[in-house]
Amino acid sequence: MEKKRLTIAYAEYGSVAELPEEYRQLMEAAMAATENAYAPYSQFHVGAAVRLADGTVVPGSNQENIAYPSGLCAERTALFSASARYPQLAVEALAVVGFHEGGFCEASPCGACRQVMAEYELRYGNEITVLCYLEGGRIRQISGVKSLLPFAFEAEL
Repeated sequence: MEKKRLTIAYAEYGSVAELPEEYRQLMEAAMAATENAYAPYSQFHVGAAVRLADGTVVPGSNQENIAYPSGLCAERTALFSASARYPQLAVEALAVVGFHEGGFCEASPCGACRQVMAEYELRYGNEITVLCYLEGGRIRQISGVKSLLPFAFEAEL
């Protein structure tokens, strides 16, 4: 048996205002997207936004359904919308934020969203920068989905 160790490199910013301009705009788009969430069951509104290779920003929000799990996470809503509208453009970055009980709160992609992001990286041959809103307004920046999902399923495309 050989023991191995995983190390995850990430950066943290103290606030949205500290982000570089392109990431600040992306996080602000994700924050605005929380207003379009349909979350009557959880009351947890999630907003996401993806930035494509040409700078286009595509928002998404979670969409719940009484026939759980028929709803869809904000991250996949944004990714699938971007892919349907701009299939030739790679996803470069994704921001995600929650909104609950009157304020923004921590959110991070679920396992299904991470797997979808991993396939987008494979599809376009580039790493996706992921920005997650944290408690206290801090922002975590992660480069590449492998840091979020190190043992992702891989396919031959």
